[in-house]
Amino acid sequence: MRSPSRRPGVRVAAAVAALALATGLAACGNDSATKKDSGSKPAAEADSGFPRSVKHHKGTTKLEARPERIVALDPSLVEAALALDGKLVGGVGSYGDKKTFPPYLGDSVKNVKQVGPLESPDLESIAALEPDLIVSASVRHDALYDELSEIAPTVFVETTGPTWKDNITKLGEALGAEQKAKDALAAYEKRAAAIGKAINKKADNPEISVVRFMDGPTRLTGNASFTGIVLSDMGLARPKAQDVDEFAVEVGEEQIRKADGDHIFVSTYEGGDESKERFLRNPLWRQLDAVKNKQVHQVNDATWMLSVSLQGANLVLDDMAKTFGVDPQRG
Repeated sequence: MRSPSRRPGVRVAAAVAALALATGLAACGNDSATKKDSGSKPAAEADSGFPRSVKHHKGTTKLEARPERIVALDPSLVEAALALDGKLVGGVGSYGDKKTFPPYLGDSVKNVKQVGPLESPDLESIAALEPDLIVSASVRHDALYDELSEIAPTVFVETTGPTWKDNITKLGEALGAEQKAKDALAAYEKRAAAIGKAINKKADNPEISVVRFMDGPTRLTGNASFTGIVLSDMGLARPKAQDVDEFAVEVGEEQIRKADGDHIFVSTYEGGDESKERFLRNPLWRQLDAVKNKQVHQVNDATWMLSVSLQGANLVLDDMAKTFGVDPQRG
């Protein structure tokens, strides 16, 4: 086994510092631990730094006050808003045939209205929610930016996937939650590094292969994917064929050997069952070291591939800690 790969994940952009609070407001809570000495509102409630102008991929958007009614038009931005305690009223899902919100989000989305589908969100439904902030990505809805901006102030990131950490930082800027975004990302990265270190110590620097079966070419996950970034943050080694600065490497059955590693983690997207069955019946699959050593692990595609979020990243860490029997570093 080779030494663990230490490829850095996507760097978190520096969070924009909040401006000073213009006027002190009397605190209304009873918890003295959250009050400022002057008796002003707790920092989490203060409207520090508004109005503010947010630079983003499509230009600059002015926000008069801290957003209270947010619509997110990409599933990863739905989860980013929730991770930052944003007041989400509308969003699009990607889970299952009905493209709902994933089950792991639980009650946090029980009052969030679906305004999908992702490919063509319902502008009338969005407008009816009376949002004061709409967030999406140019890769998703570039052609809709002007129409969305007529409904409410709109902030676009460029893309999703490899930029998921930067997108959380940008959303933190729009929500006035810069410090929360910074702290949440730092906590995740600290946890990832600790679990990865424990895995490397216990399993002697294992190479981690990730295979995704789809309705089309089978994909081996590269370093520029969400899952690849999480594994990189953990400091885990990848097989040579997957240790590339690409989103994924597509392979046919004749290239099954590229899927080998000390451990293979397998996910299946919609329509990928037939491709998976063909691969698993192929004699070349049975010759892989991980297969012979019974180190193939089925994982949830919704968390490992689709989430592209802090929530999903922490669930991947849960799976990795459980698989290798190390401390999950929760709490």
